[in-house]
Amino acid sequence: MTTTTAPSLDALAAGSPSTETSTGNASATHRALVLAYGSLIYAGFLATFLYAIGFVTGLWVPKAINDGAAVPMGEALLVNASILMLFAVQHTIMARPGFKAWWTRIVPAAVERSTFVLATCMILGLLFWQWRPLPFDGVLWTVTNPIAVNALWTVCALGWGLVLYATFLIDHFDLFGLRQVVLHFRGKPYTDPKFQEKSMYRLVRHPLLLGFAIAFWATPVMTWSHLLFAAMTTLYMLVGIEFEERDLLAAHGDSYREYRRRVPMLLPLSALAILRSARKRS
Repeated sequence: MTTTTAPSLDALAAGSPSTETSTGNASATHRALVLAYGSLIYAGFLATFLYAIGFVTGLWVPKAINDGAAVPMGEALLVNASILMLFAVQHTIMARPGFKAWWTRIVPAAVERSTFVLATCMILGLLFWQWRPLPFDGVLWTVTNPIAVNALWTVCALGWGLVLYATFLIDHFDLFGLRQVVLHFRGKPYTDPKFQEKSMYRLVRHPLLLGFAIAFWATPVMTWSHLLFAAMTTLYMLVGIEFEERDLLAAHGDSYREYRRRVPMLLPLSALAILRSARKRS
């Protein structure tokens, strides 16, 4: 993407000295556009995240997981599974180092993560819009006791809270692309955030995914539509962990291998100890 009068987008993203000297005004404009692009996408992520909470819980949003006209079983399964599969494929491919290396030859490195977030938000928007509830009248479980209902909603809220908390343990603004565009705007080089074994990361290797699992499964009313969503997303999380940990092992080697040996994947050590104790008694 070069011309005789403008530098390549990659050069602008890198902020090379020659680019800064010869096209200072264009570079400043480009940096401002990159910042606006990343900021708008971050705002879109926040809106999508809030809608996702309402979609799963059935609160506050015009269309939730159990809403919509009844359609034949085959259509509901095909549409829902296809969108969830699209989400899984997008996440799996776009998160791989090889894809990132190829993609940043086309788009500026500063917007690579923001573009990933944009693609994610678009697919989730499609999911919210096109989700078909399964044509079953029954439910798997319904909790009516007020104390139990409140307890389940509290656990669900804790799950969503854990998701958000875990993003800040990683580096929230880097995870959603805002840090990259701000550094680019300020003309500072990007450095990968360093992994730190702290807080929830001392108990489980993937607290963010644990939070999602809790949020998806903790509900006082489990319909067949909700079950399909929870089961498929949980399955993808388990598969996605394998891909992610291969990349982490390749990047960090023995240090991550030792961390994986010591820290469980999703269930905290206390929960594992309780399960082992129950097995021994049985």
